[in-house]
Amino acid sequence: MQSSIIKPGLILDFDAVKRKMEGTVFAPALEGMKHVKSEEGEMLAMPFLDVCKLLLPVIDKFGAAMALVKSDIGGNITRLENKYLSNPSEFHLLYSMVRVEIEAKTSKASSSCTNGLLWLTRAMDFLVELFRNLLEHPDWTMSQACTDSYSKTLKKWHGWLASSSFALAMKLAPERKKFMDVVGGTGDIDLDIEKFCTTFSPLLEENHKFLASVGMDDLKAS
Repeated sequence: MQSSIIKPGLILDFDAVKRKMEGTVFAPALEGMKHVKSEEGEMLAMPFLDVCKLLLPVIDKFGAAMALVKSDIGGNITRLENKYLSNPSEFHLLYSMVRVEIEAKTSKASSSCTNGLLWLTRAMDFLVELFRNLLEHPDWTMSQACTDSYSKTLKKWHGWLASSSFALAMKLAPERKKFMDVVGGTGDIDLDIEKFCTTFSPLLEENHKFLASVGMDDLKAS
């Protein structure tokens, strides 16, 4: 008897996803994106976080250039996941974590889940913009694509130190063709990048709209 790998509201079976999915490094995340919303159209906590986790292997392919980005993303995923695990029924929906903190007036704390969701979403914005650049500007170097996407997404929220650190890290960016060959695997990398950008962007925009509705979308790094 064959059952679907992922059911709404359940944690992804990563090994099963990997066994089922072949092709580019994006394939598991693209599969996971189909399950991030409930039947009522609400963002589910663990399926969304699982998609973000499935993008960590993509970030790994950048090597040292993205070490800080990966660490930041991993930390925010863990923070939100721990909150979910503390009460899975209460925090089944992603935004319920934020609503609890808004009510308790703890949402602006640097260690809050609200802050974690905000910066996780911003980091994902950066990745979407980066891969959009790689798709739309085949003549750009990896460093150009990264720097431009950083300028359009994270830079305005970062202070001088974070911006300087990012600029230094970009000098370690891998050679573009080698990188694309690695992430392409056995699939159509251009097609999967396009799917990734067009499918993930609306989900991230939904996060921003919700955070803006509670006055938490414009926080800068402390």
